[in-house]
Amino acid sequence: MGGERFWRYMLIWALLIGTVWVGDRFVRAIWLTGDEPRAVTPRGSLTDAERSTIDLFNATAPSVVYIFTDRAEPGRDPSGRGSRGAGSGFIWDGVGHVVTNHHVVEGATSVAVRLDNGEAIPARVIGVAPNSDLAVLRLTSESRAVLRPIPVGSSADLHVGQSVFAIGNPFGLTRSLSTGVISALDRRLPASSGREIAGVIQTDAAINPGNSGGPLLDSAGRLIGVNTAILSGSGASAGIGFAVPVDTVNKIVPGLIREGRVPTAGIGIRVAPEELAAQIGVTGVVVAEVIDGSAAARAGLRGFDPAGRRLGDVITHADGHPVATLAELADRLEQAGIGRTVTLTVLREGRSFTVDVAVIDIS
Repeated sequence: MGGERFWRYMLIWALLIGTVWVGDRFVRAIWLTGDEPRAVTPRGSLTDAERSTIDLFNATAPSVVYIFTDRAEPGRDPSGRGSRGAGSGFIWDGVGHVVTNHHVVEGATSVAVRLDNGEAIPARVIGVAPNSDLAVLRLTSESRAVLRPIPVGSSADLHVGQSVFAIGNPFGLTRSLSTGVISALDRRLPASSGREIAGVIQTDAAINPGNSGGPLLDSAGRLIGVNTAILSGSGASAGIGFAVPVDTVNKIVPGLIREGRVPTAGIGIRVAPEELAAQIGVTGVVVAEVIDGSAAARAGLRGFDPAGRRLGDVITHADGHPVATLAELADRLEQAGIGRTVTLTVLREGRSFTVDVAVIDIS
C-alpha cells in the first residue's frame, strides 16, 4: 500500500514538472518572442573623449583627399592602360596645392584628386623630394568645393604616449579614421634614393595601403606628420606605422611649390652597394664613380677602375665622424650645408688620408 502511494506521488510530481516545463516554453514562445522591433535603450551622453574625436574628424576630414594615378607598364597590359594606384593627401593651401608621398605619384602618367564633395579634379605633380618621400600636386581645374587647408602643428615638442589620429583612404575606403599613440620618436626610415628620412614618428595607429600621404594629427587636429610606411611582412597594418615629421614637411613643401625641387647636399659621387664594403672587410662608403666636374672630382677622389680592376676610394669619416653607409655620409653633408667644406677621411690602396671637399647641390 505504501509503495503504491509513493509511485502515485512520483507520477503526480512528474506531471506537474512536465506541465510547468511545457507551459514555460509556451509562455516564452507567445510572450517573449522578439518578432517585433525592439525598443531602443536610451544611452547617456557621449564621453568627452568621444566628442573630441568626433569634432576632430569633422573639422579635419574635409582637408583630406583621395589620390588615384595611372601608370604606364609597357609589355604588361596589351590594352596599354597600365596600372592604377591610389593613396591619400591633404590640402596645403587655398590655391589648390596638395601634399602627398612621393611614392604615391612616382611614375604616374596622370593624377587625379577626389575632394571632400566627391569631385575628381585632374592634378599635376609640381615638385618631388624623394629623399623625404614628399610630393606636391597642383589642381589643374577649378573646384566647386571650398578648399580647406589643413591646420599645421609642430613635431619638435611631441612625446611618446600622446594620442594621434590618422585619416586616409586605406584599401580605397575613403575618409577612414584610426587612432593610437606615438610609439617612438626620431626613427630613421630608408628612402628610395638610398638616403634616410630623419626624425620619423612611429605610431601604432592603423596605417594600411592607401593611407600613404595622409595626415597624422595630434589631439588638437593639427598636422604633425605625413603617413608614409608600415612595417609588415603582409603589407597590412601590424601596429607599427611611420610618418614624416611635420617640421620636415613645413621646410620642404614651400620650396617644392616655388621651385619644384629642394637642394640636396652631396659631393658628386655614386657609391657601391653596402655589401661590397663588408665583402672586402672595410667599414665605409665605397666610391663607385666620380661625376665629371663635381666637387669630388676637383678634390681628386677616385672611383672603380674597371680596366685595372682597382677598388674605388673608401670614405671612412666625415668631419671626424665615422660613416659606414650612404645615409650616414649624406647626414653629415646635410649638417655641413651646401656651400661649406667637409673634411673626408679616405682609404685608398691601404693608405688613409684626409681631403677637403666642397658640399654642392646635386638635386
